[in-house]
Amino acid sequence: MHPSILERLEQLISRFDEVTALLSDPDVIGDNHRFRDLSREYVQLEPVVGTLRDFRATEADLAAAREMAAGGDAELRAMAEEEIATLEARHDALELALQKHLLPKDPYDDHNIFLEVRAGTGGDEAAIFAGDLMRMYARYAERQGWPVEILSESPGEHGGYKEVIARIQGQGAYSRLKFESGAHRVQRVPETESQGRIHT
Repeated sequence: MHPSILERLEQLISRFDEVTALLSDPDVIGDNHRFRDLSREYVQLEPVVGTLRDFRATEADLAAAREMAAGGDAELRAMAEEEIATLEARHDALELALQKHLLPKDPYDDHNIFLEVRAGTGGDEAAIFAGDLMRMYARYAERQGWPVEILSESPGEHGGYKEVIARIQGQGAYSRLKFESGAHRVQRVPETESQGRIHT
């Protein structure tokens, strides 16, 4: 790993230790705004520090496995080489994860979102597909632990929605769903099709 990346990670660890100490300070606990801001910073730094600790532990295990592989016992050397392959893959994955943690974040990533799904051209089938999309997003949000609140809906005649607007609340909702904008297209035999033709 590049020394400048390691230096930046060391700065983040120092800041994490500082924030941890501040969160137990009675003066900070008494100041709601400062406590909230520090708690948010703690939550952002914790995954970086955890990944760095895993990275360092993997480096230590890798060094021990390489030392074992340099030994004279053939059986022990074979076991160590298997361990080295596993640890090198883990080491590379953790290094990549650390580099991703250092990328600048979108300032809106932790915000809630308003999700709007509208049926396009296609009449009843478009409304049914819009309903399918809305159910898909609602299930995804439930799996993430994000509450979904329907703010406005206009149901289709044969199910689904002509239009539905929902609010999804939860940390990271915007970051996970911000690329879902735009038109969604499906090719299938519609429920409203009597002759079995595929529609787009």
